[in-house]
Amino acid sequence: MNRLRILTRYAITLIAAWLLGSILFGIVAAEGALHPGRRPLASTDEVLAQSIAARNHAEIREAAVGAADGVTLHAWSIRPGASNGDAAILLHGQADNRAGMLGNADLLLRYGYSVLLPDARSHGESGGSVATYGFFEADDVQRWVQWLERTQNPRCIDGIGESMGGAELLSSLRTGAGFCAVVAESTFSSFRSASYERLGQAFHTGPWLSKTLLSPAVEIAFLYARMKYGADLARVSPRDVVAASQVPVLLIHGREDTNLVPRNSERIREGNPRVELWEPASAGHCGASGAAPAEYERRVMDRFARHPSR
Repeated sequence: MNRLRILTRYAITLIAAWLLGSILFGIVAAEGALHPGRRPLASTDEVLAQSIAARNHAEIREAAVGAADGVTLHAWSIRPGASNGDAAILLHGQADNRAGMLGNADLLLRYGYSVLLPDARSHGESGGSVATYGFFEADDVQRWVQWLERTQNPRCIDGIGESMGGAELLSSLRTGAGFCAVVAESTFSSFRSASYERLGQAFHTGPWLSKTLLSPAVEIAFLYARMKYGADLARVSPRDVVAASQVPVLLIHGREDTNLVPRNSERIREGNPRVELWEPASAGHCGASGAAPAEYERRVMDRFARHPSR
């Protein structure tokens, strides 16, 4: 009996330690995800943006809109001298800023697009205390669409988003954002699935550990984010949004992406067979334009050109 009591005491102690560890780990993980680090605009970013605008005989200006919660969002608006009548919103990835999309801006300016490069909330020069990967940002994107419609009245508005920016772009489709077509590269199918996958990657165990012993920590992180910041990250699901959307979507996901594995984009496509998916064999995370620049340009511009309103 004494031995049984000792074993029971040990078991209770281990379970209590596991639960306490799960709570602490979940809180730390949530804070880390919601505060990915801010990369302010550097003088070199400004110089590069100005040079790209000059090369394309375009005018670059600062733009700003107010978000639903009062946060001020900032962007560059670059308008070519010879416009084709269309505009595009370009959304950067986690812990980056608007300068990360200047390569895409250069491409689209050559085709006569007006381009808008926002800093996501809690990134770059935009306000906001937390990044929510599409929960709040879906409405932020809608407000940029409205800004373009109000200030430029383009024939069509397209979108390109990379990684986190791709998730924000696809999530915005649920708000009725008026896009003609969108391209999302290296994005996730849902924030929940990405959380479990990334946790497994961090421990080099695959998904089994995050879906078993660490599962309470993940769920506590979601609960913490919702209770403290009002961000229900469990509802961030590009797959579900795209499944219900009529907006033409091109997904790009490099087969060498180990950050967010290609299975994420494959899941999105499974939910909507109209979605196009290109998986360049040698591209890593958000690396398609570098691995296959000519093919990247052809596929993106073809997807935009096929909208019937053009």
